[in-house]
Amino acid sequence: MNSVSRLGCGLTWPILCFAVSMSIPCTLSADDGVLPEVSPTPAPPFSLHDPQGGRPQLQDYRGRVVIVNFWASWCVPCRRELPSMNRAWAELSTKGITMLAINLGDEVTAVKDFLSDFPIDFPVLLDQQGRTSQEWQVRGLPTTFVLNPQGEIVYRVVGEREWDDVVLLRKVKALLPGT
Repeated sequence: MNSVSRLGCGLTWPILCFAVSMSIPCTLSADDGVLPEVSPTPAPPFSLHDPQGGRPQLQDYRGRVVIVNFWASWCVPCRRELPSMNRAWAELSTKGITMLAINLGDEVTAVKDFLSDFPIDFPVLLDQQGRTSQEWQVRGLPTTFVLNPQGEIVYRVVGEREWDDVVLLRKVKALLPGT
């Protein structure tokens, strides 16, 4: 019995620590709409299913500014952030900027249910096994990357933002060729 208690306690702490570590980044909020710059690095390629059964690839968007947002249906900051992303999408899509919402870990039916309650107007992709989020080094949700037209990550954001913020939109639009 004593060894069972130790085994239970031994498993409980790592699981608890993991759960807490994943929830902390999920509670962070934006600091004045700033987009933290990173040294330009090539974005890892991906080919992910969408809820309708399609399988877009990142390379399909080469030559465009792309915003890649990792989220989950259970993540409260993700839910708060998505309406501002929809508003930003309404403006950015007319400028040729692409926005992708990559769901991390939810089943297809859960994503479809979520989308019926919280419509997202831009493409949603599914990272059910978490491989893409690992390759992109996602450490908390939401995490968003902004890619330049060369396919390089130039901004990385952990935590929610107001994506329709004027200053933030100006930074994203500045990545467009000829601006």
